[in-house]
Amino acid sequence: MISPLAFVDPSAKIGENVTIHPFAFVDADTVIGDGCTIMPYASIIRGTTLGKEVKVYQGAIVGADPQDFRWKGHKTFCSIGDNTIIREHVIINRSIIDGEATVIGSGCFIFANSHIGHDSHLLKNIVVGNNTTIAGGVNIDEGTILSSSVTIHEDCNIGKYVLIKGGTRISSNVPPFVIMAHNPVRYYGINAIVLRKHAGFTDTQIDDIGKAYRHLYQTSTSTFNALKRIEADIDPTPVRDEILKFVRDNKMKLAGNQFLED
Repeated sequence: MISPLAFVDPSAKIGENVTIHPFAFVDADTVIGDGCTIMPYASIIRGTTLGKEVKVYQGAIVGADPQDFRWKGHKTFCSIGDNTIIREHVIINRSIIDGEATVIGSGCFIFANSHIGHDSHLLKNIVVGNNTTIAGGVNIDEGTILSSSVTIHEDCNIGKYVLIKGGTRISSNVPPFVIMAHNPVRYYGINAIVLRKHAGFTDTQIDDIGKAYRHLYQTSTSTFNALKRIEADIDPTPVRDEILKFVRDNKMKLAGNQFLED
């Protein structure tokens, strides 16, 4: 159902069983997947693709022009995965790089009044809480939860199955499987309940993760030495190796770690 009171550009590609409510705006050069719902006063801006069964609530703007002086009007994109929910007054910006896209994966839930900046990439099943701000160039792995009013600064990388508690400001990289809280940000333990109940991790895997982060965050040693201790103390497993790889790929710069390498 497409309301005659909505504006839908004739060039927009509209899938089957799509509902577009009165006063919604669907721009040219957009793709709306099967089963999507666009609520009143929501806007889908040029260069945006919605997957299947996406719901965009009142006042949200998906694919908005980037809020960055480096963008000079060239053609950029925004991609939203299947079954993602975008609540009221969310703003998601397109990329600033010619031909590139801001990407939100499948099964994400973006709560009201949140902002996701240009060129950020969120993988699947991520929760972004109310009033959360994600700057440009941020990468967030699957299953992560950002509570209300979290702030993620530009170019940060967030691992999978992370929980960041409400109001926390993140200005560096957050490794997988942890809980972060407070300002200044501090390591608050591992995200054991989610890992066990929702991600299917075994008790042995969770124990190994806990050991690894005791070395990284609770032994008053350098990150370099902590990695050596992890390799000596924990047998090689996919979860251990994922932690080591994340830390090294991000040049040992971790949020909440007082013993950063220069």
